[in-house]
Amino acid sequence: MRDVLRRYKPDTVEELTALNALFRPGPMAMIDDFIERKWGRRKVEFILPELEGLLKDSLGVIVYQEQVMQIAQLLASYSLGEADLLRRAMGKKSKEGMAKQKDRFLSGAEKLGHNKNAVSEIFEQMAKFSEYGFNKSHSAAYALVAYQTAFLKTHYPVEFMAALLTSETSKPESVVKYIGECREIGIAVEPPDVQVSGAQFTPHVTPEGQAIRFGLAAIKNVGGNAIESILTARQEAGGRFKSFWEFCEKVDLRVMNTRVIQSLIKAGALDSLGKRGPLMAAVDKAMERAQKAQKDAAQGQTGLFGLFDEAPARGHGGDDLPHVADWEEGVRLANEKEVLGFFVSGHPLDKYAEKLRNLTSVITVAEALERKPQERRWGPQHDPGDEIQVAGIMHGLRVLKTRRDQKLYAQASLEDASGRIDLICFPRDYERLADSLKIEVPVLLRGALSGDEDAAVKIAVSSVQALEDVQVRLPAGVRIRVNLELATEEMLTELKSAADAAPGPGKILLHLEKKGEYSVILEPEGMSVTADRGWLERVEELLGKGAVQPVG
Repeated sequence: MRDVLRRYKPDTVEELTALNALFRPGPMAMIDDFIERKWGRRKVEFILPELEGLLKDSLGVIVYQEQVMQIAQLLASYSLGEADLLRRAMGKKSKEGMAKQKDRFLSGAEKLGHNKNAVSEIFEQMAKFSEYGFNKSHSAAYALVAYQTAFLKTHYPVEFMAALLTSETSKPESVVKYIGECREIGIAVEPPDVQVSGAQFTPHVTPEGQAIRFGLAAIKNVGGNAIESILTARQEAGGRFKSFWEFCEKVDLRVMNTRVIQSLIKAGALDSLGKRGPLMAAVDKAMERAQKAQKDAAQGQTGLFGLFDEAPARGHGGDDLPHVADWEEGVRLANEKEVLGFFVSGHPLDKYAEKLRNLTSVITVAEALERKPQERRWGPQHDPGDEIQVAGIMHGLRVLKTRRDQKLYAQASLEDASGRIDLICFPRDYERLADSLKIEVPVLLRGALSGDEDAAVKIAVSSVQALEDVQVRLPAGVRIRVNLELATEEMLTELKSAADAAPGPGKILLHLEKKGEYSVILEPEGMSVTADRGWLERVEELLGKGAVQPVG
C-alpha cells in the first residue's frame, strides 16, 4: 500500500478513498491502470458517455458498490430497491441470481436505447468488481482515519506512538510490535520507573532525543489505586524517592500489598532504588516496618528519632539493602515477561544478535507474518522449498491428539522482539521433534507458512534447534576490489587494520584495478580474517558497496 501511495501521490481524501477501495482482491488488478490514468500516461475512457458523470472522480474505473447501483439506475432504469438486490446478488456470486439480473439489466438498457454490446461489457465489468466491492462510505471512513493517523505519526511521532501504546496496554503482542516500531524510527521506550512514570505511556525529552516512558498501568497486578498511591507518595517525597524504605513508608499499604511491590520489582520499576535481587529480598522486612510506621503515625505515636528507629540507614542506589546476589539475566527477563507480557530491558535473543546477522536466511516474526502462505488451506502437506527460518522463544506448548487417528501433534507460539506467531507441529514431524519442542531456550526454527483467508498465519514446524548449538558457516575467503584511482593511503591502512582486528581462517584476495590499464589479484601473505557480516559491512563502508565478495 505504501508503494501504491508513493506512485499515485494522492492529493485529496477522495483519492485516498478510491485507493483504499481498490486495494483488495479483484479491484487490485486495476491499480496500475488507475495510477497511469492519474498521471495522464493512459487515457481516461468511458464505455458510454453517460457514465462520465458517475465515474469521472474514479478516473473511469468502477470502484464502489454505490457506483454499481447508480449505473443500474442510469442505464437500465433500476429502482433503488432493485439496484440493492443487484448489489447483493453480485456479492453472493449467485449464478442463478446473476443470470436473472443480467437479463433484467440488458432488457432495461435496451428499452432506453443503449448499445447492447456496450451495456453487456459494462455489466461484466460491474460483476467483476462488485464481487469484492467496497461501499464508498465505509472506504471514506477508513481513508480519513488513515490520513489523520498518518499525519500525527509523521509530525508528532513520539506523542502518537505513546498514545498508540497506551491504547494497546492490555494486549502484550501489540505492545511488543509497537515498541519494535518505536525502535525502528529511533524512539527509545524506557522501562517503567516509579520515579518518573505515570499510569500511561508518556512522551518526554532526554539528552539523547525524544523517548517514551513506560506506563505503570501496563504492569500486571498494579491497579489504578496502587498507581494513584505511588504518584501521591512521590509528590510527598519531593518528586523522588530516596530509598526503597522510603518508598514503602510513603505509599498507601492498604492498596500496595506485597504482591504489588514484587510486581514492580519484577518489571524493573524500582531499579532506581536498588538491584532487583536485593530489593526482592528486602520486601518482607520493608513491608513489616512500613506497616508499623504507618500504624504508629495513624495513632500519633511517632518516635522521637523518626519512624524507622531500627531501619537501615537510607542511602542511595540500594546500599542499605540486603547483601544478596542480583538476578541473572535469564531470571530478570523471565520475571519481566511474567508481569509485562514481554521483555523490556533486553531480550533472550540479544546475545545471539551477531550470530543471527550471519544467518542470512533467517527472518523476523514480523516479516513472517507479512508473507502470504503458499497454500490457501493449512494442512500437513507443504513444499520444503517454501520453508522459512525464524529465531525466537517458544511459549505455550500444548500436545494434542488428532480426532481421526488419535496421533499426537503440538501447538505453540514463537516470539522474538518483533512479535509473536503461532506454531503447529503435525504428527509426522512431532514424533521426531517431541524433545526439541520442550527446550526453554532461544531456538532456530524451520517450517512452512500455513494459513487461509479466515485463519491466522502459522508456521508448520519441520525442525527445531537450540540457537546456542547452531553453527554459522562463514565464507572460506573474501575477494576485495580496490580501485587504485580512488584508493588513498589512509584507506588501505584502515583496510589492513580491519583485517588485523578480525583474525580468522578466511583468506583475503585483493583485486587491484586501474581502469584501462591493469587488473591484478594478489593474496597478501599472513592476512586472513573472520569474514562475518559485520566485517563485510565495515569493509563496504570503507571501499564502497559491492567492493567485497565472499568466496567459498
